[in-house]
Formats: sequence, structure tokens, C-alpha cells
Amino acid sequence: MKKILVTGGAGYIGSHTVVELAQAGYEPIIIDNFSNSEESALGGIQAILGREVPCHRIDCGDAEALRQVFKTEGDIAGVIHFAAFKAVGESVQKPLAYFHNNVGSLITLLQVMKEEGVENLVFSSSCTVYGVPDHLPVTEATPTKPANSPYGRTKQMCEDIVHDAAGAPDNKVHTILLRYFNPIGAHESAKIGELPLGVPNNLVPFITQTAAGLREKLTIFGNDYDTPDGTNVRDYIHVVDLAKAHIVAVQRLLDRKASEAVETFNVGTGHGNSVLEVVATFEEASGQKLNYVIGPRRPGDVPAIYADATKSAEVLGFKTTTSLRDSLASAWKWQQTLSK
Repeated sequence: MKKILVTGGAGYIGSHTVVELAQAGYEPIIIDNFSNSEESALGGIQAILGREVPCHRIDCGDAEALRQVFKTEGDIAGVIHFAAFKAVGESVQKPLAYFHNNVGSLITLLQVMKEEGVENLVFSSSCTVYGVPDHLPVTEATPTKPANSPYGRTKQMCEDIVHDAAGAPDNKVHTILLRYFNPIGAHESAKIGELPLGVPNNLVPFITQTAAGLREKLTIFGNDYDTPDGTNVRDYIHVVDLAKAHIVAVQRLLDRKASEAVETFNVGTGHGNSVLEVVATFEEASGQKLNYVIGPRRPGDVPAIYADATKSAEVLGFKTTTSLRDSLASAWKWQQTLSK
């Protein structure tokens, strides 16, 4: 069983990826400082797998603590780096915190990986690197334009850092950048799912909390965009599908099948849905009527973006399998479990 270090492994995408890694025969090791996640996720992972997964409570910006994890665990075959602040709207309010955390932690991780001779990295990137694209869907060759938020800029910077590091004469790290779109849903067991701290920044947990009566209403940020119904369009991918993409990427690195030191893949469904479409689909899947209002646009949001997933399918060998309806049904099942 090859050991894979998962930074931010107690978070939303991280916890689902830890489960998929273990079920695929890897030995995941979690790093998390629990600044944006709940320790209850560890219990959910254990309940699904029937065993505990090693977890180190440290910050990825702490180089010495990171070194100790590498030395303590030994023989780490690769790293999946999720640990980052991730809310577009919050990043507009707290840009320095986002730059310090997201960019700083990657630099520290790359330095320690180099010291410890760990050569494989899957990096959690984002479709926000494309900014406001001129054409849809976006391919991996779509030019990256100025990001609409500090969060998006941190992902652009991190990608640049990975490429520059790969160009160094002594570089041995091979990296796959996964640019993913909007993860939603929860594990079929409803033992892990999206668990935002405080008021949700993402659409689907706000929808489920409104349906559950925890929120008075859902505010849709703008209905005057240049989209079919005026609301934002996004590519919503089930979180378990997204987690499985990371397992495929890890295996590609370990098998030395990467064609270059840094490879980039979009991970999405290849289809865009508007906010109003998501609301209507949730109402259909759950049988719940949502109380929603239209509010002003939110700073940092792009009008529309969705993936061309051709390269992921043809080169990485990855395709999504879960429908929007089933993804939203799983999110509602998770919310009902939380409410109990």
C-alpha cells in the first residue's frame, strides 16, 4: 500500500478523496489544521472505511512540522495538496490572508518535498484561473485572463510557481494540476459531505440549509447576467466523481505515464447549469419548495464558466458519472443526516 499524503484531508473534497484512496488500495495520511474543517469528518471517514486514517494536526505553512510528518511516516509516494482557503467572496474581503495561506503553503510544501525526495504531486487548482473567458466551454488551452477574485489569483500564482519550479535544473517533482469546477453532493453513505463553518459561501449547502429551515431564505446573487436566464452558470460535479479523478491522477504519476513535468486537466461534467436550474432540480429531487429572492451581484463572480472535459477523458481516462439531480439528492440526504 503506497502512502499518499493528503493536505486538507479533513475538508470537503479531501475527506471524500481519502475514502476513495483507501478503497483503491492506497494508504492515505491526512494533514489538516482544522481552520476550515470539522474533526467530525474523521469519524465519518472511519465509519465508511471501518478503520482510522492517520491524521496530523499541523499547518502546511509550518515547514518544521511538515518535515516531521514526512520523517515520521516515511516512504511517502506522493502528495495531494488541497489545503487552502477557498471562498471567492471571502477572498475579496480578506485578500492578504488568502495570499499568505494559499501561496505560502504551496511553497513550503514544495521545499519540504524536495528535501525529502518525494516526487509526485497532485495540485488542487480551479476553473477560476480562466477569469472571464471569451469562449465557452473552456479547454486547458484557453488563455488564463485576469482572475475575478484574490482566490482565483492565488490559484494562478500557484500554477505559475509549480511550472517555474519544474523548470529548475534540479527539479524531480512531477505535478498534475487538476482545474476543477463546482463540487457538490455527498458520499452515498451520508457519513461525510460538505460541512461549511458558519454561513455557507457555496450555493448547494445554502440551498439545503434553507430547505431544512436553518436559513430563512436563499439569496441568488444577480439575475441580470448575459446567460439564458440571467443567473450565473457553473459546471457542477459530484464530489465523489471529483475525488476519483485524484486517484486516477495519482496512479498516472506513480506509473510515470505523465508526458511532461507538469500536466493540466479540467475536471468537470462538460455541461453548465444556471443557479435557477440548480434550484429547480433540487426542488424536484427533494420535494422541497425553496424560499429564494434575487439580490445584487456578488463581487468576484464570473457570469458563466463550464468545462470542455475532452482531455480528461482521452488522456487521463476520467469521466464523470453522476447527474445533477443525483448529486443534489445526495446533498439533501447529507443535510437530513446533519439535522438529525
